[in-house]
Amino acid sequence: MEVSIVIYIVVGFIAQLIDGSLGMAYGVSANSFLLTLGISPVVASSSVHAAEIVTTLVSGISHWKFGNVDKRTVLKLLIPGVIGGGAGAYLLTTFDGNLIKPYIAIYLLIMGIRILYKAFRPTPEHHREPKTGLLVALGLVGGTMDAIGGGGWGPVVTSTLISTGHSPRKSIGSVNLSEFFVTLTESIVFVVTIGLTHWKIILGLLIGGIVAAPFGALITRKLPTKAILIIVGALIIFLQFRTLYQIWF
Repeated sequence: MEVSIVIYIVVGFIAQLIDGSLGMAYGVSANSFLLTLGISPVVASSSVHAAEIVTTLVSGISHWKFGNVDKRTVLKLLIPGVIGGGAGAYLLTTFDGNLIKPYIAIYLLIMGIRILYKAFRPTPEHHREPKTGLLVALGLVGGTMDAIGGGGWGPVVTSTLISTGHSPRKSIGSVNLSEFFVTLTESIVFVVTIGLTHWKIILGLLIGGIVAAPFGALITRKLPTKAILIIVGALIIFLQFRTLYQIWF
């Protein structure tokens, strides 16, 4: 059945609102919805990252204007994130998407559980700068998992920074801004290897994401995140159980 572009716009809006306010879950949320609509992992991931080129830029600029960005954190995440994202995107295009779909669903399920766990286990905040070694490792792993899973940069990087006690506001804003460069690299690899032909998906995600981006940055500055974390984690977990049920039964 043909899916209306309105559905993709709604998915893009919700995913960017979540990501902009929490520093995570755009790719996880959008990719989860696309997989449940029957779209292959490689098409879902490439479409999400093509849309994210613009949405992450708008979101990053919004966070910068609201004072949510630490420049040193962004610079230390950028290069390893780009390397990991490019490698992950290439690996994804060399496999049959249907073969890795259940593994991606399990990975996303773990991300959902991690987000939900974070909601109930807050960590005391401190304001020291994250260590360079931690940021390099997070950039490499987060970029790779982001490309392969269609989402993971925020859940891996933001969750780890916040869970180790770094400023949630600065972590969210810095991760959002650095994500633009990671996403741009992944999209270039996807264009070179498989091209981008699913323009309705990309356009819908793009429109919804652009509209939501400034609101997400404002939410980061104004509202507590526990309730949103609970909703996001529960939603992702539900979608992955649904996907796994469709695959196995």
